[in-house]
Amino acid sequence: MSTSPPKQEGVEPVQSPDDEQPMDRNAEETQAQGLGYEFEVKEQDRWLPIANVARIMKMALPENAKIAKEAKECMQECVSEFISFITSEASEKCQQEKRKTVNGEDILFAMTSLGFENYSEALKIYLSRYRETLLANQNKPSTQFGAVGAGGPNAGGPENQQHALNTDADMADDPAFGYTVHNGNGNPEY
Repeated sequence: MSTSPPKQEGVEPVQSPDDEQPMDRNAEETQAQGLGYEFEVKEQDRWLPIANVARIMKMALPENAKIAKEAKECMQECVSEFISFITSEASEKCQQEKRKTVNGEDILFAMTSLGFENYSEALKIYLSRYRETLLANQNKPSTQFGAVGAGGPNAGGPENQQHALNTDADMADDPAFGYTVHNGNGNPEY
């Protein structure tokens, strides 16, 4: 027979001083609020969804091309690590400047400082155009007749939103972008 007392509801067990990990259940919640506590995040939780990665990969390949599962998983890990790498550098810049919000310029600065100058130059152009489009869309009336809540060609629904980063092939061929447009199969025709 056991001599331990019966467990009471609502009472937390006492933590042994020999335990390496604290039982503070609020530490994770506090970290999520940005108060500086650290906790472990599983690698898979840091990765982009594999379906999104595969979709982007397929856009760069010919229509009849196949992508091995191993290639998708490898790319998933690589792009996720790349994003973390760049964001970490941008975050350091923000901390040095005592700011909490990472912005587009911080990302571009991080890319340049980490040796990705060719990409950052092209992305500066995209960021500038994106902001121009946002400003242009803010200056337009939200509806056809100016009434709040009415639908119209300028309504805010997803079917009426422009994609600011979409450009035509002539713009992407511009050497300022640092790359040329291709369809992935080696032929210049689309």
